[in-house]
Amino acid sequence: MTSEQTMTAITAEAVEEALLSFLAERVKTAVEPDQDLFKSGLVSSMFAMQLVVHLEEQYDIAVIGPDLTLNNFRTVHAMTSLVLRLRNASDTAGNV
Repeated sequence: MTSEQTMTAITAEAVEEALLSFLAERVKTAVEPDQDLFKSGLVSSMFAMQLVVHLEEQYDIAVIGPDLTLNNFRTVHAMTSLVLRLRNASDTAGNV
């Protein structure tokens, strides 16, 4: 993440767009935001771990404990919600 990205608020639209682009590049097909990536066979549990690392590095978050479930990675919408929730929790903790 660049210092410019850290200074501006991350929007759901920006996260969703970036995830859709990342997935399309990796799985070589267009993905819908509400498409079940596991049920459709586009994402395996091994690739899910790569998604965890990608999100952690891209958005400066830590996906640990109860957040490390397949349901948080099942759709682009779910991943977007996870990123925004963890970023918000991180921002809130940093302001205390």
